[in-house]
Amino acid sequence: MNENPVPLLSQHAALILTMAVVIGVSIGALTYSSERSFAKAPLAGLLAAGASVAVMHSLIG
Repeated sequence: MNENPVPLLSQHAALILTMAVVIGVSIGALTYSSERSFAKAPLAGLLAAGASVAVMHSLIG
């Protein structure tokens, strides 16, 4: 067994992905509460999560 295993994700990547999920779910919930559309809410959430990954990577980077 390897006593020093390599982590699957770095702390930097885990933080960015966690924050992207939080932002995506928040935007999706807010979109659903205002539009009442099951089609628009996940699209808005995915778009916000994807955009936030690039922005947070450059800000936290």
